[in-house]
Amino acid sequence: MGQITFIEHNGAAHVVEIAAGQTLMQTAVDNGIPGIDADCGGACACGTCHVIVDNDWIQATGNINADEQGMLGLTPERADTSRLSCQITVSEALDGLIVRLPEFQM
Repeated sequence: MGQITFIEHNGAAHVVEIAAGQTLMQTAVDNGIPGIDADCGGACACGTCHVIVDNDWIQATGNINADEQGMLGLTPERADTSRLSCQITVSEALDGLIVRLPEFQM
């Protein structure tokens, strides 16, 4: 199995095993990653699972739909590679993925 690294704003890294078929949000929740609250349960309706994808991985995470764009527009720390982790499906192709957690979610 592969691994995904979540990096907190303070630099603390959490490496977790890939859970293929789950969303990145569910993988984070299942592994107790701080800062991923997932208040809407993955319905793309809150933005509390915002992550900033490492530049080298943004293409591998897929396209952003209009609903996700709208929710990301409400986040105070939006970056060029911001995504909602509930909209990223985990697969072996994401082995090595690195995402950062914005400060305001901590």
